[in-house]
Amino acid sequence: MSTLVKYLLFQLPGWVLAAVILSGLRYWVGIPGWVALGLFVLWVAKDLVMYPLLRTAYESGVKTGAEQLIGTRGVAQSELSPRGYVHVRGELWQAEVKPSDDPLAPGSPVKVLAAEGMTLIVKAEKD
Repeated sequence: MSTLVKYLLFQLPGWVLAAVILSGLRYWVGIPGWVALGLFVLWVAKDLVMYPLLRTAYESGVKTGAEQLIGTRGVAQSELSPRGYVHVRGELWQAEVKPSDDPLAPGSPVKVLAAEGMTLIVKAEKD
């Protein structure tokens, strides 16, 4: 789903609520129809003008948590055979090496290859 469609779907309930309120004002208070329609158009225009500023908040593919660490380097804090702990960007993370890789000793430099949940998949980094 495109970012614009996602944004418009999030705005839809607000537009419906604005239309209901303006219809109620027209019925009970007696505001002219052109004023209600003008206010509704301004409300929708406001949302369309705000879209470029808010677009990034609605974009998919934003990396969060452990995914942000892919490609970064760290240091093994305990032996990784295959599981252990690594220090990456000032944080201690649970990590593992692939079963086909050799175990890593504490203090070994590592590179983050992937993230599976809250566990980092690492490999030995050549100095």
